[in-house]
Amino acid sequence: MLEVFLDHRYDVVRRRSRFRLGKKQDRLHLVEGLLVALLDIDEVIQVIRTSDDAATAKERLMSVFDLSQLQAEYILEMQLRRLTRFSRIELEKEQETLRREIEELEAILADDDLLKKVVGDELADVAKTYGTPRRTVLLESAGTTVTAASAPLEVPDDPCFALMSSTGLLARTSNAEEVGTGGGRANHDVIVSAVRTTARGEIGVLTSAGRVLRLGVLDLPAIPPSANEPNLQGGLPLTEVLQLGAGERALALCTLTTDGPGLALGTRAGVVKRVNPEVLGRDEWEVVRLNDGDEVVGAVELRTGAEELCFITSDAQLLHFSATNVRPQGRSGGGMAGVRLAAGQRVVWFGALDLEAAPEAVVVTASGSSTALPGTEPGAVKVTDLTEYPAKGRATGGVRCHRFLKGEDALVFAWAGPAPARGAAASGAPVDLPAATGRRDGSGVPGTQPLAACAGPLASYVRVSA
Repeated sequence: MLEVFLDHRYDVVRRRSRFRLGKKQDRLHLVEGLLVALLDIDEVIQVIRTSDDAATAKERLMSVFDLSQLQAEYILEMQLRRLTRFSRIELEKEQETLRREIEELEAILADDDLLKKVVGDELADVAKTYGTPRRTVLLESAGTTVTAASAPLEVPDDPCFALMSSTGLLARTSNAEEVGTGGGRANHDVIVSAVRTTARGEIGVLTSAGRVLRLGVLDLPAIPPSANEPNLQGGLPLTEVLQLGAGERALALCTLTTDGPGLALGTRAGVVKRVNPEVLGRDEWEVVRLNDGDEVVGAVELRTGAEELCFITSDAQLLHFSATNVRPQGRSGGGMAGVRLAAGQRVVWFGALDLEAAPEAVVVTASGSSTALPGTEPGAVKVTDLTEYPAKGRATGGVRCHRFLKGEDALVFAWAGPAPARGAAASGAPVDLPAATGRRDGSGVPGTQPLAACAGPLASYVRVSA
């Protein structure tokens, strides 16, 4: 069946190429005739005006300018004002374009390998545009955990990406190619962190306790290539491979490298810290000294060191400033003032944004009551372009990013990152987000269900993180 289908596609492309080739050759023939006529437009007009009828004019044009019958008829049928308005430069550009396209079409018809490549590229584009996610997720490793010690030596150390979903599921890609961008939403498709690594390499997991935990990539199930956006429905729960403390949460993945700009951390109390890249010969180590009652609410591995660091607080204040304003420290450092908090307030979200790689960033906020149990009310959700919020200096209060309605007194969720944003509930189910309002201090619209996580498109994020 596949061979029959491919034979059909080859035949379609051949016939289409022959048809297009004929059309472009005909057009090139006419353009060349126009170029000849434009060389002496006054003489062309004189020949036409002094002829007794159209047939005589056609014969005289063919003989005087050495034109074909089609070229002469085309010139005669054109209105005089169109003929005189033709730009010689535009016609020469069109002539060059037609010749190049004719060469490409002739190459396709003459070379079967090139024909197969054209068919393959077209089918790949169709899969990316119209492909739909599988309802059953296939994993190359069948979802089983493989320890490095028991892994066969035949497993190649190929480049890949390690992924973590908003629900704490882990997986890796089969290769380092760009992920798909087609298909609709699916459960566990909000990928909050992705790092480039190798199949037999090791990565780090940043936690809310300010720790880095070492993790072997080979332990993670592999996701086969797909034209759709990836989801980690069959991924490995992080708790099965790492031991977290009570109340400790995994925030992000990072590479274990001793070069680069290092890590950026933001705490609940508004402290920011840039950590010098340092990898120890142990399974875990601390990267920030936390005061009693404080915890890390956001952590990210910097790519350039010039990203924008962003805080969003519970009283709907947003502050972003350049990472160059934060002096890197060693592991034992306690950081420095990042955002000024009002009494009784806390940081809801912290992260870093690379505005050069992804300039279309948005801010997602959800307001609610501070007395309600977390995750029990959807709140009022608002999406705003980050460009609405001016940058301020480090250790300032920032600008207001959400207006509370009656019964609301705090942000229950916040996130900032590349557009378009993808929302998910605590279960990993997709959550629809409203369109951007363009009002930085406006109120939100009622949400469909409580937001637990957001992320930008993985394709652009992976390219940035690479």
